[in-house]
Amino acid sequence: MTLFSHSIRFARPLSLLLMACCLWASNANAQESFRIATEGTYPPWSFKDAQGTLQGWDVDIAHALCEKMKAKCEIVAQDWDGILPGLLAHKYDMIVASMAITEQRRQRVAFSDKYKETVSRFVARKGTPPDVSPTALKGKSIGVQRGSIQAGYLSHEYRNSDLRFYDTPQAAELDLVAGRVDYIFGNMVTYYVGFMKTPQAKDFDFVGPDLKGGLLGEGNGIAVRKDDPQTLAKVNAALAAIRADGTYDRITAKYFPFKLM
Repeated sequence: MTLFSHSIRFARPLSLLLMACCLWASNANAQESFRIATEGTYPPWSFKDAQGTLQGWDVDIAHALCEKMKAKCEIVAQDWDGILPGLLAHKYDMIVASMAITEQRRQRVAFSDKYKETVSRFVARKGTPPDVSPTALKGKSIGVQRGSIQAGYLSHEYRNSDLRFYDTPQAAELDLVAGRVDYIFGNMVTYYVGFMKTPQAKDFDFVGPDLKGGLLGEGNGIAVRKDDPQTLAKVNAALAAIRADGTYDRITAKYFPFKLM
């Protein structure tokens, strides 16, 4: 056997070793990427600005989480009715959309640690009696966003009311102002910083008590698929990090004059 043939024999394993090292280095340096869904029609949580760019509290939280995870992220808008099916169909990796944690949803997806509280309220014309019990609202028309926890709550507790379901909270608000519904029911903070600040709301106010828990959820969480515990662990670690270093509070103060948790 010649010296040349020996060189070929040793060169081949060496080239394989160098290739393996390059692949390892490439994988080690590869930036993880996630696709994140939010609603996009739910200010101040998520909405599109005049240029069509997604903005809002949830959008800022999503960006902050991605920074902590050192991940490249794409945030997309998804209609609320299809947001859970889209996650389960692998159209995206997580949902950051102020989604309430409920037992019914837990059967379909896994939730992160709670990252916001949810309080629901009725809104009606000023002077409306404060009793908003199912008995008091029998026969009354109530507007609510389709697919929301508030819609599920009303469907279960207010079966004798005239329930009207809308694609967006804003559509229900328009019908309240126009007198086509007697009440609307939804997220108290959303109404407080949104509808209640508009000139159209001058004749309307919150009615009845704060409502939360039970069918109205255990606060809000970030939804991931049940078969993706690795992403869930990373999200929870990132949530803890933005709470600890003040990022969460800075984002919240940008939108609200009060804390969310």
